[in-house]
Amino acid sequence: MKDTKDVLTEISSTLREIEDKYPELQKYLDETRNTLPSGPEGNTELNKDDLQTYLDNLKEMVENYKKEH
Repeated sequence: MKDTKDVLTEISSTLREIEDKYPELQKYLDETRNTLPSGPEGNTELNKDDLQTYLDNLKEMVENYKKEH
């Protein structure tokens, strides 16, 4: 089972992959960040489930792009 650190590492790796291999997807990163919760004045703690959802969205975006191109 992944812990929060593992999920964050995988998010970083996926973001680097997008930057290096699929730079045209970078314009959609703001939209995927919207899946992360934000509280008043940006003071929201992220839990592992939120981060996992964000990671899943990033991976899905890359996979869909690969299928289409």
